[in-house]
Amino acid sequence: MPESEQDGLDSFDLAILDILQRDNTTAHRIIGERIGLSAAAVHRRVRRMHENGVITGNFAVVDPGRVGQPITIVVEVEIESERLDLLDAARRSFAADRSVQQCYYVTGEADFVLIVTVASMADYEALTRRLFFENHNVRRFRTLVVMDRIKSGLAVQLPERPSRRIR
Repeated sequence: MPESEQDGLDSFDLAILDILQRDNTTAHRIIGERIGLSAAAVHRRVRRMHENGVITGNFAVVDPGRVGQPITIVVEVEIESERLDLLDAARRSFAADRSVQQCYYVTGEADFVLIVTVASMADYEALTRRLFFENHNVRRFRTLVVMDRIKSGLAVQLPERPSRRIR
């Protein structure tokens, strides 16, 4: 069964999500007009998707370079021990650091991949000290400095909806 059906999402929900992923400021009335529901029905569905964890946040996407964080760095982190308490401590430290935009626990040679934004390489050096060198469970890390941001976003590809107009 497709994931969306497991979560109780129907074609109206998917249409709402599609619109909100492109512009989360779209009024429920406008969404309703586009997909054939009342504003109240859209509001109820959006509230339900928040409560069910389908929608996990509402925020503005900020260009890091325009707010003094022009350097984006991808960091691969290898952990010494995957003992649960040490692994959880690493997760918490990465998640708590304001310079870490995204953090993924991954398979392969690295254990974590972090997306970091900083104002300068000196700031990145300070981050490496507090997150990696001072953490005795970090075996090694590899730094990839982003030269050009080609695409950045959090939109999720949604299952295809029927081509007919939703009513």
